[in-house]
Amino acid sequence: MLSQASKWEEIIITTVIEVGRLEAEVLVEDVDEAGAQERGEIGVSLSHWGEAREGMGYMTMDASAFVDFMTGRLTDSNTASIQSSSMDLDSLINSLLPSWTSVAMLLSFFTYLGTVGSILPGRIIPGVTLSDGTRLHYRCNGMLLLLLFVLLLGAGAWLDLVSPSAIADRGLELLSTTFIFSVFVTLVLYVTGCQSRNQSSSLKPHVTGNLIHDWWFGIQLNPQIIGIDLKFFFVRAGMMGWLLINLSVLAKCIQEGILSKSMIFYQLFCFLYILDYFFHEEYMTSTWDIIAERLGFMLVFGDLVWIPFTFSIQGWWLLSNRVDLTMAAVIANCLVFLIGYCVFRGANKQKHDFKKNPKALIWGSPPKVIGGKLLASGYWGIARHCNYLGDLLVALSFSLPCGLSSPVPYFYPIYLLILLIWRERRDEARCAEKYKEIWAEYRKLVPWRILPYVY
Repeated sequence: MLSQASKWEEIIITTVIEVGRLEAEVLVEDVDEAGAQERGEIGVSLSHWGEAREGMGYMTMDASAFVDFMTGRLTDSNTASIQSSSMDLDSLINSLLPSWTSVAMLLSFFTYLGTVGSILPGRIIPGVTLSDGTRLHYRCNGMLLLLLFVLLLGAGAWLDLVSPSAIADRGLELLSTTFIFSVFVTLVLYVTGCQSRNQSSSLKPHVTGNLIHDWWFGIQLNPQIIGIDLKFFFVRAGMMGWLLINLSVLAKCIQEGILSKSMIFYQLFCFLYILDYFFHEEYMTSTWDIIAERLGFMLVFGDLVWIPFTFSIQGWWLLSNRVDLTMAAVIANCLVFLIGYCVFRGANKQKHDFKKNPKALIWGSPPKVIGGKLLASGYWGIARHCNYLGDLLVALSFSLPCGLSSPVPYFYPIYLLILLIWRERRDEARCAEKYKEIWAEYRKLVPWRILPYVY
């Protein structure tokens, strides 16, 4: 039975067809039915009707078939094609509709992270000192939390309690469910934040009066619920969600017998990157998102929807497309990943160590510091945002296993390039305002922004 949207679409298409049929009947009066060339020309003259139909999701027909369609001489095969296309559209819409199963899966995941994450042992890491002199403390047990969860899921799959491909089977459904959850959570954060009377740096509301702005960027720095820092919680959930999606896609590949070398390398690079993130989870406590950005839709959507569902596009693409990698491509791909990882992890480690101990050695030598505040040694003496270069190379290594036949798998590195250039410009403006002449001196000493001698 057609949905309400499909009924309106059918009415619109029917109207277009009837008008087109009248025009077509006039045009074909003097045309020999056996003349394929003339019929093709008529089809071209009616191409605007085909464009209208195609824009509404209907399959493209050749000129002859289109004339048959307009004049009532439509063949069974063309009728089936149109009906199939309409059914595909309905199927896509239905696959995006949340179900109670997807809601249960999402809430179970969050419940596990909240409850077990509060119980498992882990290092208690103090955050940066806030403007009022206070410091938040974070329980960094993400690695243990992740491995235990994967182990539990593996045991559940072995006992036939859960399907290892459940996430891959319900990908779009979980996407829409998580998006709705993000909207709901940020609306709650906005309402509770506006009602807060807390004047601490973490919870003091910053309300501009612009509803969209305040909802998008957030009004509290570190909102909490039952003692759980939501900002730290959501970014942890996003990174774990990314790995769970990848593992489910991998399981589906194995089930269908289509596991390829490309899929193996993509999975390996992402797995190493995510494990590294949780191994160095304490470094997250000194990042800009944690120490400076307020928690609004931008961060919640980015953590819960954008990270897991767009960073895994390459896996989804490889599920439907087979790529045969040459040995040279494999070696080049591994080098891109290793170089990117060394730059990314090395730069972030140097910055984190410097913030904890400004006298810590950098590459075996005392650090060069400008104005007693800015590190100008190691990677940070090569480019002012060298960690972004490492991040971009790692992102590229996730897409290279997909080959060069389609731009779709390269969405993530292209998006990241645009994001990091925009973010680098924001960082430059903030640092210039904060450090003033110290920043100007640093820029003279380190002229390159991200890639030396290029940008």
